[in-house]
Amino acid sequence: MTMDNKEHDIQLFKPTYAVDECLAEIRECLEIGWTGLGFKTVKFEEAWKEYTGLPHAHYLNSATAGLNMAVEILKQEKGWADGDEIITTPLTFISTNHAIPLNNLRAVFADIDNTNCLDPKSVEERITDKTRAVIFVGFGGNAGHYEEVAKICKEHGLALILDAAHMSGTRLHGEIPGKDADVVVYSYQAVKNLPTADSGMICFKEEKYDAIARKIGWLGINKDTYSRTVNAGNYKWKYDVEYVGNKLHGNSIMASIGLVQLKYLDRDNAYRKEMCKWYRERFSKYPELIEMIHIPEECDSSCHLFQIIVAHRDEMLLALNAAGIYPGVHYTDNTQYRMYAYAQGTCPRAAYVSDHVISLPLHMRLTRDDIEYICDQVIKIAKEQADAK
Repeated sequence: MTMDNKEHDIQLFKPTYAVDECLAEIRECLEIGWTGLGFKTVKFEEAWKEYTGLPHAHYLNSATAGLNMAVEILKQEKGWADGDEIITTPLTFISTNHAIPLNNLRAVFADIDNTNCLDPKSVEERITDKTRAVIFVGFGGNAGHYEEVAKICKEHGLALILDAAHMSGTRLHGEIPGKDADVVVYSYQAVKNLPTADSGMICFKEEKYDAIARKIGWLGINKDTYSRTVNAGNYKWKYDVEYVGNKLHGNSIMASIGLVQLKYLDRDNAYRKEMCKWYRERFSKYPELIEMIHIPEECDSSCHLFQIIVAHRDEMLLALNAAGIYPGVHYTDNTQYRMYAYAQGTCPRAAYVSDHVISLPLHMRLTRDDIEYICDQVIKIAKEQADAK
């Protein structure tokens, strides 16, 4: 096995920022004395709408807040009852699925396919008379078979929530996906392709839902502080509270970073795609040892993750760590957690992937030599494991 290697320290994620430009944007907030909701958050929302072509965008403090809000608003506006069902994936970060029971609904888990996204056939099999929506996760930036799932939702009259936390910059047939979804939620968390410290965006298709989101995300208040400040009038201080909401909106400091990083998103994603190409070129020679995730030809992925599936994942992780390489695992099958244990055994592909998947280092500071070294070690370890078995 590989011995401890002190020459390498290759982390899974290491975000890169246009530091001077970010500081200049933040400085403007500090100089005028406006760091909260409004100002830069409004500019970022407009920039995101222009970039994606989506009709609405509301800046939030996290994608988790956006997912919770998406389910909450759709439930109350569409008249869903407690105990109604949302079909979702077990292979995702837990915040995706927590949005369902937090709103007194039931998560029904469909299996994944070789894209690590929802399998349309499994989704259709899970539909009952209590199904109200589907959450599709664009895993690692992959659109998978999103179009088929969207078609199923349309045929059955189901709402479609696109969890696009990994999808900043992903295109499907050359277009940003999600225009047919009821709502799309993005993440700008610290290690995402468009990193801030932490924030997100919720993009409803319908204007009335966007308007509700802006109130619910500001404690139910129907006028935010920024609009009350920039609009003249004797009663600008007066507002009503229309909902029992929470404080979920983003702030101008994070939005300042987002505005700068957005300028470089496509450039950075292009390099991520190049690194994934290097990985694929090496691993494609060893299909008996290393399985790679399928990306449909029509999908131009943001390449947030590069994942492989191997026979002896945990042993390989230890060996890679000894070689100075520190991958990750995305994610544990959510049905292994106690609150979703009722669905254990219902999604065999997701369970298998959960036990065998590795996310290899993928960030802007890696070089071709780094990728080659990682590949060398993965191939060497996989061969050693195969020979030992």
